Amino acid sequence: MSPTTLAAPDPARPARAVDPEVDGGPGEGLRPADGPVCSPTCCPADGLAVGEAEELAGLLKALADPVRLRLYSRIADGDGETCVCDLGDVGVSQPTVSHHLRKLREAGLIESERRGTWVYYRPVRDALAPLQHVAHWSADR
Repeated sequence: MSPTTLAAPDPARPARAVDPEVDGGPGEGLRPADGPVCSPTCCPADGLAVGEAEELAGLLKALADPVRLRLYSRIADGDGETCVCDLGDVGVSQPTVSHHLRKLREAGLIESERRGTWVYYRPVRDALAPLQHVAHWSADR
């Protein structure tokens, strides 16, 4: 396969030839076809697989809202189950609380059970396990 010329992002800089067999094709890092890698010590990790990234992003998105984070912390810090009536004021209306609790359920962070008039919530065991990836990133190296 012959090298492909990429358009230079800056018209003042010339385009460079890139060999897809060397560079790994679309989505991969680029390097000059006739030159070395940027540094012999440059060794990026594989990172997260697509499925893992999507799962982690969904979990982080669910917890990124301050109201949902407060609701989750009240449920997760409780002993066993927490009745919706015991969640207390989180600064939003009851329909908004219901919406946020539904988002936490959909994210797999909490489970619920209706008993008569009340709904009881409990944290899902190991629901936060995917966050271990994030903690690993911040570890001293």
